[in-house]
Amino acid sequence: MRNAALRVQAIAQPIKDGDLLAAIDLGSNSFHMVVARFTLGQLRIIDRLRETVRLAEGLDGKGGLTPAVRQRALECLARFGQRIRDIPPQRVRAVATNTVRALSEPQAFLVPAETALGHAIEVVSGREEARLVYLGVAHAQPPKPEQLRLVIDIGGGSTECIIGSGFEAIERESLQVGCVASTRRFFGNGKLSKKKWKEALTEVSAEFQQFAGPYRSLGWNEALGSSGTNKAIGDICAAMKLTKGAVTAEALPIVRDRLLQAERIEDIDLPSLSNDRKPIIAGGILVLEAAFEALGLTRMAVSKAALREGVLYDMIGRGGADDPREASITALMQRYGVDVAQAARVQETALDMFDQVADAWDLNADDRLMLGWAARVHEIGLAIAHSQYHVHGAYVLENSDIAGFSRQEQQFLAAMVRTHRRSVPKTAFDALPDRLLASVRRLSVLLRLSVLLHRAHDVEAIPRLELHADDIDLGLRLSKRWLDARPLLRADLASEPMDIAGLGVAVALIND
Repeated sequence: MRNAALRVQAIAQPIKDGDLLAAIDLGSNSFHMVVARFTLGQLRIIDRLRETVRLAEGLDGKGGLTPAVRQRALECLARFGQRIRDIPPQRVRAVATNTVRALSEPQAFLVPAETALGHAIEVVSGREEARLVYLGVAHAQPPKPEQLRLVIDIGGGSTECIIGSGFEAIERESLQVGCVASTRRFFGNGKLSKKKWKEALTEVSAEFQQFAGPYRSLGWNEALGSSGTNKAIGDICAAMKLTKGAVTAEALPIVRDRLLQAERIEDIDLPSLSNDRKPIIAGGILVLEAAFEALGLTRMAVSKAALREGVLYDMIGRGGADDPREASITALMQRYGVDVAQAARVQETALDMFDQVADAWDLNADDRLMLGWAARVHEIGLAIAHSQYHVHGAYVLENSDIAGFSRQEQQFLAAMVRTHRRSVPKTAFDALPDRLLASVRRLSVLLRLSVLLHRAHDVEAIPRLELHADDIDLGLRLSKRWLDARPLLRADLASEPMDIAGLGVAVALIND
């Protein structure tokens, strides 16, 4: 079979010693970039860039970004793009978080943003963001065996709380409270007061109470805070000689009272606080005090790692034997009772066809992974109902929290599952960026044909099939004798080109 090396999933593009990797974090407050070299199985950081963009400040209340903030973000990404232009694209991952998730039309920002950066940008869900944060913290400060760890990451637009063991996140929550968002929400007029603080604390604490019970019941051996806000608060505690850099239940109220001595945000006077962080520190301290109160924290150390480091280590996992997406697909199959044998048959045929047309259709190793995963979960909707099961399956894939997958990747899988049978709706690919449309349509054709060839759930192997493809045409050659013995399949294949036309490909059946 052509290009057999691609048949090994999750190690199609292994990371080699000496490779450069880059992770870019489009946070709601700051944009970060980390460049590292993979050396002897470890990451060696060789460059860090950070710019305060305050993307969350640009939310206009209608799901859009103000022009000034949008321009600020694009200029920052253009500078980042200069730094990574010599790094191979497959060694770069850029992820966007809460503020981009909140946009009503994210592509209106992402298209120019990707152009400025010169690289695709993934949007991750809150819980996927939490998983990546935990991964970064766990690698930077390796946990003790058998112990549970609580990680709290206060970003600009959201706060992630994770309980994990080893390098695995066990519980993940993402709250719509962050240092920028909370400062705007509660102190938007720039005024500070004890009364307003108390009211705000009650509201934010209620957010944490949603999961505080289960978290406290599970428990943890240590708590760590990540990202700039927690580090800044820890530095303030140290500068006030309250701790040596950690945040404690005794120190936090003292810091808060010192902050509230100012009547306005611009008058805040906290030692070691930078002018850059002063406009948003009130919201950060508010969120952390609410977390301490709801979760019963007594002490939280500060981690030197965060989301971007987690993205780097996730890239290593994707390039080796520990791709988290593989485990997630297996878990979905188990949860929804997928017929494993049938899924394997569909996958094998789909990947066989892929290997024959990959060059002609400009498909790559990542496309092959996505096709294989779609084949394995194309029937998950059957757990809901047989009627319209492809629609149910697509909904599950698009709206579930699936560890390891970005939103675009989930939408990609959902589109393939949605279009693997029946007519192709005009809106099937609307959620995907233009750069993915050609590949998702072509992969959907391969999945449709594979599902159709295995419609009878027959354990008998399909005879050798041959595919010939160009830009919009696909020729499928099958044994005439084999097809003649299956008149229902022949009839299905004869009518299939009409439905497949909705994918922009003309299919011709050739049998001899």
